Amino acid sequence: MARSGKIVHIELPANDADRAQRFYEGIFGWQFAESGMEGIDYRMFQGEPGGAVYPHENAGQGPIVYFETDDIDSELAKVRDLGGSTEDKMPVPQMGWFAACKDSEGNAFSLWQTDSNAG
Repeated sequence: MARSGKIVHIELPANDADRAQRFYEGIFGWQFAESGMEGIDYRMFQGEPGGAVYPHENAGQGPIVYFETDDIDSELAKVRDLGGSTEDKMPVPQMGWFAACKDSEGNAFSLWQTDSNAG
């Protein structure tokens, strides 16, 4: 049976990533670590689900939720068929694929497919 729809990651865009990191450390006790992606300020935290804080101009528009899928290509086609929009899928080398999407109402979300062969 295909996995689909489970929230597996969240991103918290921030105008000031240092301030946002201090906020989430203070309120939830989250521990942050660098992502290991050279040249990218992407501060990951562990949890259920895990996620990251990162500097971005979309700060204040809400978190980006990542939904799990076993077949990202099929899910992207469904998003478009149902009136949403998608960007092309992108690899996270040796981890998987993601694609930014918007639902039929313009709400941002992303899809994630685990694939150790990605990239």
